[in-house]
Amino acid sequence: MPPLKTLVTVIDYGGGNLRSVTNMLESLGCPYLVTGKKEDIENAAKIIFPGQGHFGQSMESIRVNGLAEPIIQAIKSGKPFLGICVGLQVLFESSEEAPGIKGLGVLKGQVVKFTSGKIPQIGWNRLKTTSNNSFLTDDYYYFVNSYYVKPEDEAVVSSYCSYNIDFAASIEYKNLTAVQFHPEKSGEVGKNTIKKWIVLYD
Repeated sequence: MPPLKTLVTVIDYGGGNLRSVTNMLESLGCPYLVTGKKEDIENAAKIIFPGQGHFGQSMESIRVNGLAEPIIQAIKSGKPFLGICVGLQVLFESSEEAPGIKGLGVLKGQVVKFTSGKIPQIGWNRLKTTSNNSFLTDDYYYFVNSYYVKPEDEAVVSSYCSYNIDFAASIEYKNLTAVQFHPEKSGEVGKNTIKKWIVLYD
């Protein structure tokens, strides 16, 4: 693969899993900028939205920091965007984790809670990719989640996993990609996944 030269903008909204993501970008030799400034998001070439934590708290932080509209506009303008974990969930309209709190609503659908099995799901689970997938592999990735997304349009799903039920593990729509698992915690498979995503949009 060619050298990774394009600057990746990593959104710091006061939560998320920044250090693991930036460590992986450093190991790939990929230049990056960690920022919570809307002007940096507006000027970004590629965006990663790392996530870890509560849907409601994440959305509150996004809105308090004035980042909701810049994120939405960046996606609509065609900038390559990768959401991770909560960074996937906030793209949808609402979540059972935080009734009454709206998500970004970039995609139609809801976030719902697992109703069986040990909750949260913690550990490795294998993807089953769909024809909508561009860069993921049918490998094991690391998950920590009690909730999963239910897109209104299932055509955006790029992989599924099984955890007592089959659930959407990732989505892909035009320039927008997002994953429920943590590639930054998934060893070489995760590292190669992030590299493929970066190269895909070069």
